[in-house]
Amino acid sequence: MPTNRGMALIAFLQAQNCSNYVGSWRAPASKADFLTAEYFARIARTLEDGRFDMAFFDDRLAMPDIYGGNHELAVRHGIRSVKMDPTVVLMAMAAVTRHLGLGATYSTTYYEPFHVARHFATLDLMTGGRAAWNIVTSLNDSEAANFGRAAHLDHDERYDRADEFVEIVTRMWGTWDPDALEVDKRTGQFADPAKVHRIDHDGPYFSTHGTFTVPRSPQGQPVLMQAGMSGRGTSFGARWADVIFTSFKNTDVGVENYRALRQAVEDAGRDPDTVVIAPAVSVITAETPELAAEKRRLLSGLARTEDGLALLCEVLNTDLSGRPLDEPFTDAELAAMSWQSLRDRVIAVSGKTNPSVRDFVECSGRGTLAEGASIVGTPEQVADTMEEWFGTCCDGFVLSAASVPASYDDFSRLVVPELQRRGLVRREYAGTTLRENLGLAVPEPARGLAVRA
Repeated sequence: MPTNRGMALIAFLQAQNCSNYVGSWRAPASKADFLTAEYFARIARTLEDGRFDMAFFDDRLAMPDIYGGNHELAVRHGIRSVKMDPTVVLMAMAAVTRHLGLGATYSTTYYEPFHVARHFATLDLMTGGRAAWNIVTSLNDSEAANFGRAAHLDHDERYDRADEFVEIVTRMWGTWDPDALEVDKRTGQFADPAKVHRIDHDGPYFSTHGTFTVPRSPQGQPVLMQAGMSGRGTSFGARWADVIFTSFKNTDVGVENYRALRQAVEDAGRDPDTVVIAPAVSVITAETPELAAEKRRLLSGLARTEDGLALLCEVLNTDLSGRPLDEPFTDAELAAMSWQSLRDRVIAVSGKTNPSVRDFVECSGRGTLAEGASIVGTPEQVADTMEEWFGTCCDGFVLSAASVPASYDDFSRLVVPELQRRGLVRREYAGTTLRENLGLAVPEPARGLAVRA
């Protein structure tokens, strides 16, 4: 870990009715105006006051409608049934902040490279160099159907396509030299044509020929995030990501996970110190241990088993609604599951090579506060755990919320001052761009895209 980098703080958001904890919308302290700009502006102001580096929006391109073959349960229970475009929402947050980084998820499976390159390059300019792209490959047939496809691509092929996609996007971002613009009214020269470069590419998945239309931003290009944890996903993230989003449930697993990810980055020919590795954690804090425990008990009670099953169906691309709970999956059924890292984690935790639906429910914790790492306690207790993990398990944290905006209010008001007292979190932002605040260098413009057979 670089010695000049503080603890990265990233808020994990959804442009919808709930956080990644689907029961959160029913929490007494959660606000119900999630269809308004003010809802997200309020969160943004809280996060910037708490010196968060970034807020990023997770996203999928379909409602969780695989359970039972319809959308009934998702709509009735509010299981991520609202999904707005996160890049539009983040502009409401950009308007009320000056330093907070803003990231959004866009799929390499259902968009085109030019569209994503222009979209995020424009966001980066409009936010003064604060944009990030969370790269995903999409994972189920519902998403495919929304885009007129019969089925989603196989797991490894999605990443093969994504490699070519990101290669094209990053090179589009590098086509304008940093000093290409002149805007000289006296001479009448707007930009130097020798410093604007054309793209010509023909590859297995994409063909693009032309000149990109958006100059570079103050941070060079948007920050790249990625959360793949399967073997293929890990190698993809190691090649491309500035921020790797991960998860673990305890320190031993976290130490090994951190070591393996840093090694993967090094194996990809990059310096691990140029990448931020941040696990998702749920923090529940209060002024006393008793209050924190009671808050955890109340929030945990919002989880419903049926909701968790609907979420499992979504990420595994398999309808589990009519399957006996204790019937083991066959090898072929396991091989066909979309989210391979979740499948592998359930196999490891359960100790069964052919786990059942019940094993997936219990070992994954989908739809519950037990899904990932959880830190519960007073501000001092939370800070103790975060300090223990920082530098040995991670370079920072992705904070998920059990109640919105209350979880972020509590963390910013109670935990951040304690982290600042320990010198782990800045009192003032390092700069105005996301790269400056994450301690990441401005990348050199990518050039020389080879034409492929």
